[in-house]
Amino acid sequence: MGNLQINTTQNVNLDYKIVSIGERIVAFLIDGIILYMYAYLVSILSNAIGYIYEDTWTQRGLAALVFLPAMFYSLLMHSIFNGRTVGKMLLKMRVVRLDGTPVHWSNYLVRWMLRLVDIWIFLGSIGILSILFSERRQRVGDAAAGTVVISTKNKTKVSHTILEEVHEEYVPQFTNVTLLTDKDVRLIKDTFRIARKSNDFKTLTALRVKVESILNTNSTLYDVQFLDTVLKDYNYYTQNL
Repeated sequence: MGNLQINTTQNVNLDYKIVSIGERIVAFLIDGIILYMYAYLVSILSNAIGYIYEDTWTQRGLAALVFLPAMFYSLLMHSIFNGRTVGKMLLKMRVVRLDGTPVHWSNYLVRWMLRLVDIWIFLGSIGILSILFSERRQRVGDAAAGTVVISTKNKTKVSHTILEEVHEEYVPQFTNVTLLTDKDVRLIKDTFRIARKSNDFKTLTALRVKVESILNTNSTLYDVQFLDTVLKDYNYYTQNL
């Protein structure tokens, strides 16, 4: 399964591409390199501490204290950067909840704790196998936390949002389009786009009648022109308020 559809709390369906195991491994290796560099800096710092404190236990204790953030790297990064580590940022991927609700820190904690099983104890074999054989490419930690790793590469076109390309010199025709809400405009645009693509003139006419009833107007424009103008006018006014 390469795609995931999430229904948000606003009943909006969002389609995401689930990242491949190769992408996850590359992101993991990038994070590993960062941790290796951090460990190298800690070792240098440990040597410097040796010149200050002669006691071996003091040296080890301070070195361990400095290295402690690295132990929680995955948990801290995911919690602070909204489901992303440096590796995930570079590869444009992110951890999300399957039900579309915001990821809670407890979900990240479950994922982090189960890295012990997925990655460290069995040298990554459990994590790789669970990703390969699960429908949504989840490791054990993902399955337990109810999360999945998705691609955030921007594939959304302007035509798929409520936005319209409006030039600065554009002159709006319907001043009362602000009676519409973003939800109304999204529905109008989606219906308009699908009806035009399929040459569904009945739907275009029905949509035009509905919009006119809301705006309390009676335009002489043809259906396509009218609806296109309404969308552009709405964007003009909302972007310039």
